[in-house]
Amino acid sequence: MSGARHASLFLDMLAAERGASKNTLDAYRRDLDDYLAYLKEAGGQPDNATSAVVRGFMASLEERGLKASSAARRLSAVRQFHKFLYVEGYAPADPTAAVSAPKRGRALPKVLSVAEVDRLLRVAYEGVGHPQATPADRLRAARMACLLELLYATGLRVSELIALPSSAARTRDRFLVVRGKGAKERLVPLTEAARDAARAYLALMEEQKKAVGPWLFPADSESGHLTRQAFARDLKAVAGAAGLRADKVSPHVLRHAFASHLLQNGADLRVVQELLGHSDISTTQIYTHVLDERLKSMVRDLHPLAEREG
Repeated sequence: MSGARHASLFLDMLAAERGASKNTLDAYRRDLDDYLAYLKEAGGQPDNATSAVVRGFMASLEERGLKASSAARRLSAVRQFHKFLYVEGYAPADPTAAVSAPKRGRALPKVLSVAEVDRLLRVAYEGVGHPQATPADRLRAARMACLLELLYATGLRVSELIALPSSAARTRDRFLVVRGKGAKERLVPLTEAARDAARAYLALMEEQKKAVGPWLFPADSESGHLTRQAFARDLKAVAGAAGLRADKVSPHVLRHAFASHLLQNGADLRVVQELLGHSDISTTQIYTHVLDERLKSMVRDLHPLAEREG
């Protein structure tokens, strides 16, 4: 029996027993046509295909540049096809049983450059010192400068940042004690710039006779402090003023910038894991692309034979 006949029987089963729609059948037909073409080129048939042949087909998809998600969908169609042939007695075995699906890589985080972070901070500070700014505008700009400095200095989660106590601006220590996920506490270092921004913001609040309660960033909200939505909205406005695309900037992107810039400058991945509050190193490993580039440059710049001509 030909491969096309096998595929036709399988599609008939999908329509009759599973009630597959025309669009679903068309999708399966395209996937199987591609697979059968590969089998023909390899000199095989569906009823004698081996695991090695199926793996070869999956490798060919990668060579053609198919995304992992598309390749996984195609393997699913091939799996169901071979399972059908085996169960119905058209083939002596199912060659896909030992073939694993392609791993879907985790998307790399969006990261701002150091220069782009500087532009965000410059816009915030310009708002504080603008001669025509109202007291409310100055306070809002000072709050944004404080938020940016603290976020870039510590890599806090946005939920941790907006809920900082007002005592965080008065600390004489060069670190903050933060309660993160699972009520776990961790230490995060404070830069001098972040401490200065927090003190300046608090001083401006007191100067304008604003009540300084338990929260560093008080707001008229259910929680009593700034909401993540309000912070994200204000941040996008600052991004626009800094000439950056609004969809490229968010509180989480600044957290990624903190981690990536530390790694670029030599920080250990385990240290960054602790600072970010990740309980599992695998979560931090989305930044290994940064380490890969750093290791390549280290070998290029430091290896004694790197400059040797071949």
